[in-house]
Amino acid sequence: MIAGISIVILVFLFMIQRFGTSKVGYTFAPILSLWFILIGGIGFYNIIKHDTTVLKAINPIYIVEYFIRNKKDAWVSLGGVVLCTTGGEALFADVGHFSVRSIQVSMCSMVYPALILAYTGQSAYLRQHPDSASDAFFKSVPGPMYWPMFVVSILASVIASQAMISGTFSVVHQSLSLGCFPRVKVVHTSANHEGQVYIPEINYFLMLACVGVTFGFKTTVKIGNAYGIAVVFVMTLTSALLVFIMIMIWKTNIFLIILYVVTIGFVELMYLSSVLYKFTLGGYLPLAFSAFLMIVMYVWNNVYRRKYRYELDHMISPARLTEIFTNKNISRIPGLAMFYSELVQGIPPIFEHYVSNVPALHSIIVFVSVKSLHVNKVPAEERYFFRRVKPRTLFAFQCAVRYGYNDVREVAFEETLITRLKEFIQEETWMQIQTLSIGGKMTEAGRESDREIEHNEISKAKQAKEEKLREIMEQEIEQVEKAWEEVGIVHLIGQNEVIASKESKMMKRILVDYAYNLLRRNLRQSEAVFDIPHKRMLKVGMTYQL
Repeated sequence: MIAGISIVILVFLFMIQRFGTSKVGYTFAPILSLWFILIGGIGFYNIIKHDTTVLKAINPIYIVEYFIRNKKDAWVSLGGVVLCTTGGEALFADVGHFSVRSIQVSMCSMVYPALILAYTGQSAYLRQHPDSASDAFFKSVPGPMYWPMFVVSILASVIASQAMISGTFSVVHQSLSLGCFPRVKVVHTSANHEGQVYIPEINYFLMLACVGVTFGFKTTVKIGNAYGIAVVFVMTLTSALLVFIMIMIWKTNIFLIILYVVTIGFVELMYLSSVLYKFTLGGYLPLAFSAFLMIVMYVWNNVYRRKYRYELDHMISPARLTEIFTNKNISRIPGLAMFYSELVQGIPPIFEHYVSNVPALHSIIVFVSVKSLHVNKVPAEERYFFRRVKPRTLFAFQCAVRYGYNDVREVAFEETLITRLKEFIQEETWMQIQTLSIGGKMTEAGRESDREIEHNEISKAKQAKEEKLREIMEQEIEQVEKAWEEVGIVHLIGQNEVIASKESKMMKRILVDYAYNLLRRNLRQSEAVFDIPHKRMLKVGMTYQL
């Protein structure tokens, strides 16, 4: 029954994640504040009532005597002692959800003092009631406070899980930014904090995993062993990475680094060796989860980088692009085509593959890349960045569309893009006219010295060129409007299949042909990421041999 109730609570907790960390946090904060006040107050009460001499435990000589007296048993008990510190490892991930100062203030002014008072109070109670060690927390609560503490403790345990869920979202979000995790939907739930995100796929995966563990283990003993290994591994790895930062980035004095490793490193390795002693008693679970996620991340990142390098190596050169557009065997048909690619600069190989199979091109071609930036909002005037694919007669453009994490994708995306394209053509023409004017003034200054050519002839030639540029600009804008109104936009997106090359070894074949393609087929596709309208979408298939 207890396991069943726990599962119901877990499902409810994961269901409310869609409302965002801020809303969930505002709901939980008063309860958590009450929790820390109660455990700190009850701890102080127990110290005064039962045994004030327990405060002598602050002297480190007692831990030395404890190890001398109990030897191996003392070492094994560290696996239980470490559970007193669990939760602290989530602070690094919560920095993305809250400010650094808020975590420092809450930790130093409330959390740490309350925990010290609570554990010291329980120790004082156990000095008088040593037989209550198995359930010291609830038995040390004064009678009238038992049921209020029972309710608050359940709520606090639910809230404590929130820190780990929020931390998971943050880590996955950062992994996505580095190309180390498969595509998933990221929903930003705050306009002020980039790290406040909700990831539906991860949320439901985590929910199923937690429900499975609760149903399978049923007792807190095995779950505690699993959690202890997870916590200590995180702390040890964080310290190891911090040493690299101290050496390579901060350029810290080598003696301070050695001191850090000898003190903090020794303590953490001592705890790690103790929790690994309980590997077969549930400790294997976090390592199994870690191995699974590591394999997924390695497979995705490895093939993702190979695929990106392939596109860079096979980009279409300007000369080849001109050759394609001027090929008389390729027809130009009315309309505007948008080719989507992850390349911000350069023409992807999928374009040439398309032309070789469908010898027809739309009158206007736009190569689009959509990128999410780590900023709140991208100003509307900076969201679309156009470049013309030269020469001008090709009538082709590159467009980088940039979104901030709190930007809302336009419903009228196509209309906005057409408007920005026309504005770009106008701006480009005016810049050419300005350049022409500056060049004309310089030429006039040079001619004045020798008086060979009259100023009015130069002005007439400049005016003719300006009129020609304006005429071309008007023709291009008219052609864009005509293509948009009469024919519309066709969205062409590459459906890239990746396979290992024939000379690849067996491990590479397994990595590319099976592992990566299995992930790609079962996860979010690029058209879902770009929000491309399906009615006017055409997928172009191409196989990359890596």
